[in-house]
Parts: sequence; structure tokens; C-alpha cells
Amino acid sequence: MIGFILADIRRHKAGTVAILLLVAFAVALAVSVTLQERALRLGSARAANAFDLVIGAAGSETQLVLSSVFLQAAPLPLMDGAVLQRLAADPRVAFAVPIGFGDSFSGYPLVGTSTALVAHLSPQLQEGASFRQEGDAVIGSAVDLTLGAVIKPMHGTAEEGGHTHTGLAYAVVGRMKPTGTPWDRAILVPIQAVWELHGMGHTETDHSEPAHAEGGREHGADATAAVDEDWAEHAAGLPAVLVKPKTIADAYKLRQDYRRDTTLAVFPGEVLTRLYATLGDAKVLLLAVAVGTQILIAAALLLVTIMHVGQRRRQIGALRAFGAPRTVVFRIVWLQLFAISLAGILLGFGLGYLVSEIIGGIVSRHNGFTMPVAFDRQDIVFAASVTAFAAVLAIVPAVLAYRQSPAAALKG
Repeated sequence: MIGFILADIRRHKAGTVAILLLVAFAVALAVSVTLQERALRLGSARAANAFDLVIGAAGSETQLVLSSVFLQAAPLPLMDGAVLQRLAADPRVAFAVPIGFGDSFSGYPLVGTSTALVAHLSPQLQEGASFRQEGDAVIGSAVDLTLGAVIKPMHGTAEEGGHTHTGLAYAVVGRMKPTGTPWDRAILVPIQAVWELHGMGHTETDHSEPAHAEGGREHGADATAAVDEDWAEHAAGLPAVLVKPKTIADAYKLRQDYRRDTTLAVFPGEVLTRLYATLGDAKVLLLAVAVGTQILIAAALLLVTIMHVGQRRRQIGALRAFGAPRTVVFRIVWLQLFAISLAGILLGFGLGYLVSEIIGGIVSRHNGFTMPVAFDRQDIVFAASVTAFAAVLAIVPAVLAYRQSPAAALKG
């Protein structure tokens, strides 16, 4: 029986390949949608887990998280530097890390911060050391620069028509270990240098976006000045502060204390949960499209296989005339169609995984955070369901072949 089926498949290669590819593409569409949505959830959740609490000026919670945690460039209003001073002195806070952004270099975001963030993201550096002077820079693991490389910061990006600052050039002194977050593509520099380079000094508390030149003169900073992280003495305006509370209770109290008219405190995980709800709606829509496609393909396959059985009437009649029982004919037709469909299902899962890996790699290169693509129990259930459906679908042409009489088949 198996030899007969293989011989028949070789005789009808074109039709077999067409059926196999139709099944594979339909399954791959549903698999890739599921894997991508899951990978995005896991990847973004892991990126957000590095930060417990984010505090910024009053505004959009979503934009605050996207800008401060995922480093998605967007203008944010500035908080008074006194917020950082209060947080640094708060006994409920393990550490408070200032964040200042808006500049870039070669497409990498340049973030002003403190040595505490470097130590938090990478307790042990991959190479080099953390910054000690205002002209030092520590790069993420995915930044394509070497130790000693010179960084000339650009305000904004080249695509936005940004201009290069002339008041300071940083030198790379260290590289962090991989974190699987957008910070792997970031360049970290002392926040004091960012303040000075943007004309904010150590005591400015302006609540708007800082000016980058005053009277046509570019601001500058002393690259050899020692990094001073005594926020009680000087802290300028900044868009966000990343806070590590000492306890869970402290985290909730701090969030409540800083959700006021002028400040906003959020848990990145909660903001992501709301975003996931939106993604869930999009996933339902995409899966509905995938299911609809599968139904159409199933109908087409059914039509093709019925026509295929009709074209093989003489062959089936000959089998019956030579003594093959109806049950044998049924098994031959059913097994052949089910085997082709099963091969298509397996190929579809492989294609879906491959597409998800490719998309995940592109997203990782552009956004920094890793998107882990992997199958889980839900995919096993889906595979079993699709396989069962294919088994049922193959019964229809098998029944038609079963019901054909030898005389009628040979006469046709």
C-alpha cells in the first residue's frame, strides 16, 4: 500500500506540491502571528523588569515608559531637579537614577545618567570601566564601537535634521554585558555633561525642553571634570528618574506620593499590561484572518482532492476489478491525502518559526530588546487540532472513492 501511494505521489508531483504548499502557508500564517505576539510580550516584559518604578513629569504614562525604558525617542516635559534630590534622600529608595535623552550618535541613543544605572544593568562590565569623568562614555553590548572611540553627540537624529554638538566629545571607556534590553544599543554618559552641554548647568530647573545654544553660542562641558553625583548639591531639569524602591510596600507608597499635578509615577509592568490588551485585540484580528484563510484553503483543498479522485476513477476501478476491497481503496486515498496534509502542517510550523525568528532579529537590531521565539503547550494543542482537521477532511474524498463501483468507474 505504501509503495502504491509513493508511486502515485511521484506521478502527480505538481498536484502534491500545490496541496502541500497551500497547507504549509495557511499554517505558517497562524503560527507566525502567535509566535510573534508571544515573543513581543516576553521580550518587552523582560526589558521592563529591569526597572521597578519610573517617575516623570505629568503627561502620558505610555510615552514615559516607551521613552525611559525602551528608549523610543520622543520629547518629554522636564521635571524640577528637586524631584531627584528628594528621591535620592528618601529612605524608601535604594537608588534613584536620573535619565536625560535627546541626543544620539550613529543611530544609537545617547543617554545621560549615573554610574548607579551602569552598575544596575551590568554589575560586571564586559570590558573597561564605568565613567569617572564627564567626557567618558559606557556603551551597550550591541553598540558597534571600540574602547577609546570618540563620540560626537548629535542633538536628535540625522533624519530629523539634528546638529552635532561642538562643546564636548566623549570617549568610550567601558562596555556593558548583554542585557537583552534596548539598553544594549545605548550609549551612557554622565548626566552632568548632558546638562552642561545643553546649557542647563548644575542648578537650572527649567521645565521646558532646554535650549541648545544661547545667542548663537554652543554650550560646552569640561571632559576632564570628575563626575559628581551628589544630587543634594546640584540637579537640573530632567525627563525621568528610574527608581529602585527598597520594598514592594515602598514602591506603592512612592507611586502614590508622586502621582500629583506636576509628576507622574508608573510601574512599567502595569503600562505594558494595558498595551498587551491592545496587542491582544490585534492578535485576535490577525488570527481571525488566519483562520479565514485556512477555511478558504480547506475548501479549495477539498475541491481539488474531489476532482483528483474523479480523475482517478479508472485507477480506482482497476483496483477494485483486481480484487482490492473497498476498505483498501478507502485507506489508500485517505492515507495519501492525510500524509500530504501532515507534511504541509509540519512544513508550516517550520516556516512560521523561521519567519518569526527573522522578524524577531530585525526588531532586536532596531529596538534592542531580545524577542524569544519558542513553542509552548498552546502550539501543541494547535498542531493537534490542525492535524485532526486534516484527518477529517481527508475522509470526504476517501468516502467518494469507497462508494465507487468497479463497473461504473471502468465504464467512465
